[in-house]
Amino acid sequence: MSSEYSNLTGNWNYPNAIKAGAGTIADLPEHCKALGMKAPLLITDPGLAALPMVKDCVESCRAAGLNCGLFSEMKLNPNGENVDAGVKAYRQGGHDGVIAFGGGSGLDVAKAVALMVGQDRPIWDFEDVGDNWTRVDTRNVAPVVAVPTTAGTGSEVGRASIITDEEEHVKKIIFHPCMLPAIVILDPELSVGLPAHVTAATGMDALSHNLEALCSPFYHPMAEGIAVEGIRLVKEYLPRAVANGADLEARMQMLVASSMGATAFQKGLGAMHALAHPLGALYDAHHGLLNAILMPYVLKVNREAIEERLTRVARYLGLENPSFESFLQWVLDIRAELDIPHDLSGIGIKDEDLELIGIMASQDPSAGGNPIPLTPAEYTKLCSDALNGNL
Repeated sequence: MSSEYSNLTGNWNYPNAIKAGAGTIADLPEHCKALGMKAPLLITDPGLAALPMVKDCVESCRAAGLNCGLFSEMKLNPNGENVDAGVKAYRQGGHDGVIAFGGGSGLDVAKAVALMVGQDRPIWDFEDVGDNWTRVDTRNVAPVVAVPTTAGTGSEVGRASIITDEEEHVKKIIFHPCMLPAIVILDPELSVGLPAHVTAATGMDALSHNLEALCSPFYHPMAEGIAVEGIRLVKEYLPRAVANGADLEARMQMLVASSMGATAFQKGLGAMHALAHPLGALYDAHHGLLNAILMPYVLKVNREAIEERLTRVARYLGLENPSFESFLQWVLDIRAELDIPHDLSGIGIKDEDLELIGIMASQDPSAGGNPIPLTPAEYTKLCSDALNGNL
């Protein structure tokens, strides 16, 4: 481990209370108690629920006198029924707080459950449209301790959840400031066993968040500064984390890059996410992998508006001959190094829904942050290029 990062631990308070460092999961019971929990419900995905790390967390909480329960009934792209089932488990178990544990799916469901246990309206009434968030009854929103086990979505520092409305086949953003977890534990030891291909896809998701935040046309210099450093961390540490999953320095820095990306994207996202959301809803495809595949195509479409700032970032990253071209080439190179498919056909996306995807993408909230406004037809063309590898 390099001398600069010989002690990768810290207690930070931006944007929420973050406890960072190897072994910090040992303090989970105390963090729950600090928030007044006596009976937390640990919410995670079914794959993680079967692993020893989840069993250990539940047992450590129970050993500390907490009546800890477990809920894991959710899909890769979680839907409203998954949230309803979690609310039911929370109420039936007499729980008083939530431990959000896992990747994006687990964290999103957990945060949504924590919100919905205090509501008497359907979840879609709180979609991030207009002032819908003001409908939330904040009196009984459950406190949340968030424990990410992947470095990608950064949902642990976010005030929203992405939940699929299966009736409409649309991913919707459920938002309220109270959805921000009270405490976050960033422990790299929890991500050591993550397979290389998942590490790659989630890491590229972290890159997409930082990159789209940087390129968003809205004014937010603090978010832009965070995004620039987040991109650098991905460049330095994602290949290392994929090559050696036990590299704790790389794992820690990728967890930080992920949290930074989700902190930065309050500045806005863009066409990567505008397309990834409908593609994920229609095909149940991995969100991070979709962003990774779409990335160079979206950069090329936006070139006129983002060339100057990507040249600056290329210089910061130490790329040879800093320019838009050198940055784009770096993106292509890191995708190839991480075995990311070059086009959407490589993950089973078909051309039959292109027109619908274009319409859905243009209506997605992320579209508002794209540097160049795109029409439904332009989104369809962009998706077609990404499907056929036309760069």
